[in-house]
Amino acid sequence: MKRSPLVILLLTVLLDLIGFGIVLPLLPTYAKDLGANPFMIGLIAAIFSIMQFIFSPLWGKLSDKIGRRPVMLISIFITAVSYLVFSQASTIPLLIFARGLSGIGSANIAAAQAYITDVTDSKNRSGAMGMMGAAFGIGFIIGPLIGGLLKHNYGIQMVGYVSAALISIDFILAIFLLPESNTSAKKMQFGFLKKRTADSEPRRSTSIFLGEKLKEYGEGLKLVFSSRPLALLMIANYIYTFAIVNMQVASILLWKEYFSASDQQIGYIFAYVGIWSVVVQGGLISKLIKKLGEHKLFLWGHLFTFIGVFFVPFAPQTSLFSIGLVILFFFAIGTSLVAPINLSMISLYSYKEKQGQILGLSQSVNSFARIMGPFSGSILYGMNFHAPYIVAGILTLIGALIAFSLFKYKIEALDHSHKAA
Repeated sequence: MKRSPLVILLLTVLLDLIGFGIVLPLLPTYAKDLGANPFMIGLIAAIFSIMQFIFSPLWGKLSDKIGRRPVMLISIFITAVSYLVFSQASTIPLLIFARGLSGIGSANIAAAQAYITDVTDSKNRSGAMGMMGAAFGIGFIIGPLIGGLLKHNYGIQMVGYVSAALISIDFILAIFLLPESNTSAKKMQFGFLKKRTADSEPRRSTSIFLGEKLKEYGEGLKLVFSSRPLALLMIANYIYTFAIVNMQVASILLWKEYFSASDQQIGYIFAYVGIWSVVVQGGLISKLIKKLGEHKLFLWGHLFTFIGVFFVPFAPQTSLFSIGLVILFFFAIGTSLVAPINLSMISLYSYKEKQGQILGLSQSVNSFARIMGPFSGSILYGMNFHAPYIVAGILTLIGALIAFSLFKYKIEALDHSHKAA
């Protein structure tokens, strides 16, 4: 494994996620302060994932063509600008615009994942994906703590400024320290930045542009579903992410209304889950994979997650910080295993020379689940507070069945010309 570029990549991802974590927990209350109704609050939460859904495969495919580095630089810059806009977002439309812009920039996760596939071999890839997951965990531990402190003492503008500053540092580090990993990509020429000449390609209309993008999605899906293990992994990705988000959106309401937890205590719960995620994804997962293999851990991750979501609302009201933490331990371990292993297995089963495109599509599938999950969770919670967790439990069991069915497929990358059975 090429340690140096991977370390720099993970550092830039970590800074990006800390900035994201600073803002995210403050969005619902800030939107409400601006006069947003429940639907608008949901839209503000969803617009980030909507933009990720649209742009993840585009960034991934572009990184296959021009390289990972330029894509990372452009997207990081966009993210920094989004937080500057957020610092001045005193109206709901401007807040929606800021979150949408942030979603476009943060959709670079597909390019980051492709970067990992470039600099790791098949034996080390799941461990590297786990390290990226650990960066997520650290970001969600540190970010919310910083965000709460800044908003309480200095106001929402400072939250935006600090997040923008962190991403700017990320941008500078990437410029000077992040090398290109995709050696087969075309060299990016300054010519494409020059003004179009009379004989250059004409501008395309919006309808043509959207049609081309839909065609790209269609090609990506056709590529994925030409390989049965890839198709199963993509379906499992959607089901699992939907289940988790469906459960998460109801958790804060459940903890406050049923378990009578304060906002500060809820922050401790998120930190508790984040710490376990860092422990597992920061190094333990590599040892477990070497001992048990991806297939077994993928299955066990789903089973652990089932315990961690299904039993949450059935704990006694006074047991949130006893029985509740035990249940959430299973949730933390399960999610720490499933997410990085799913990504790793998708990359390992992917067609050669198409990993950026396929990982981008995977991220879009993930984002689509994050768009739909909150609506499901909130509606089900309104019907019965047990419902989101029961549905999440059932979906994780379906994911476990898919994981079990993958045991018969040997892990190997496919040539683009090959069509798996």
